[in-house]
Amino acid sequence: MRIPLFLDDNHVRFESMIHPLAYTAQRLARRLQVPLEEIVKSVLLRGPTGYVVAVTPSTHRIDLTAAATILGRPLRPAQPAEIARLFPDCQWGNVVPFGTLYGVATIVDDAIDPDGMIIFPAHRHFIAIRMRYQDFANLERPQRCHFAEGKCEPKNKVSRLADMA
Repeated sequence: MRIPLFLDDNHVRFESMIHPLAYTAQRLARRLQVPLEEIVKSVLLRGPTGYVVAVTPSTHRIDLTAAATILGRPLRPAQPAEIARLFPDCQWGNVVPFGTLYGVATIVDDAIDPDGMIIFPAHRHFIAIRMRYQDFANLERPQRCHFAEGKCEPKNKVSRLADMA
């Protein structure tokens, strides 16, 4: 549980939020009863010279071409085994936004409100952390750039259209 200890050690105010299991940002927002826009997702990307954690609003998708152009190297999503190896204290599939705690650089999409709050899954699928983005940025010092594509369409768009008919 590195992040709560790290935040405590740095005297950063945050809220640990215990919730029923949530494996997706959409489910996390529903479980916590917060707007989906407050949830950020972290994705581990791999390039020829190593890894980078990409943090975006949960409503956006990573544009790998844009991220690769910014970083000057080709990128691909990391495999689950790579994530487990780099984030050994996290449950399977969890990537936290504090890449530097794991020896990995972090980039943040500029669509995240620099004056707002962020919520992200912690080390377990039943714990989330809420904190000010500015506190996160002051600790992590991520590269802030534009690498995400607008808002994602709902995954079940076809079924939603069918419900409207």
